[in-house]
Amino acid sequence: MKARRPLVEVAVETEEGRVPLGIMNAKQALSLPDDLDVKVSHPDHEPGSTDSFIPKGELQRHLDKP
Repeated sequence: MKARRPLVEVAVETEEGRVPLGIMNAKQALSLPDDLDVKVSHPDHEPGSTDSFIPKGELQRHLDKP
């Protein structure tokens, strides 16, 4: 059975605070342009219900773990 890609919430930080852009799978989040400064919810937590956010690069390292 094929493993499901984790879902993450994607957000940007503004002067007013974190603004959610949406929930997507990790592959979609990683495919966002690098010039878009986003944070993603930690894949071990429920997207949309957590305050644990990580940089996009850390998401890639997390997914690369065996």
